[in-house]
Amino acid sequence: MIDKALLDHLESLLTPERKARFDAILPQRTKYFTVATEDVYQLHNTSAVIRSCDVFGIQEVNIVEERNSKKIDREIAMGAQKWVDLNRYNHVKDCITDLKRKGYQIVATTPHEKDNELHNFDISKPACFFFGRETEGLSQTVLDEADSFLKIPMVGFTESLNISVSAAIILQHVTTKLRKSDLNWQLTEKEQLEKRLDWIKKTLKSYDEIVERFYKN
Repeated sequence: MIDKALLDHLESLLTPERKARFDAILPQRTKYFTVATEDVYQLHNTSAVIRSCDVFGIQEVNIVEERNSKKIDREIAMGAQKWVDLNRYNHVKDCITDLKRKGYQIVATTPHEKDNELHNFDISKPACFFFGRETEGLSQTVLDEADSFLKIPMVGFTESLNISVSAAIILQHVTTKLRKSDLNWQLTEKEQLEKRLDWIKKTLKSYDEIVERFYKN
């Protein structure tokens, strides 16, 4: 349960500009769509995907690291990891099980005989978009568990896009459609309050000391 009096006190310590940013961004955040990266080798690619999620309002990113376990490149993510929630998994099966338990359909972003072109993608169900390794693509596990397959139409000689570019194109398209729809895509009031408190905690220096003083007084 969020202590509203504490939250109001903490917000009073923010700059007007930072508070205004929180007020503007939080209503645009969504968990209706999420993203998963599977053993992406190049660290800057994962970081760039996180940055795109922040830009397009995706609140959660799922990172599977069965083979590659590295820290997120702070320079490339440009602080996005501070505002986006990262769920990390050591096994892709655990990630898929967790996502399905939360009600997400698994969407494999890869050309497939049953694939769906991006402009035809049905946004009526919550979805997690899976992006795979740079050279190998998604694992057979993801392909076997996928509920649908999605591709970006391309008409040039190049047969594929960089993972971070693909993620940005897909997220821009589906979130634009989502915000024009009548679907209930925003964070709940409780989730917005929790996220506001989390962002404040990551913003204020000496957060723990401030909270301690608040309750002492």
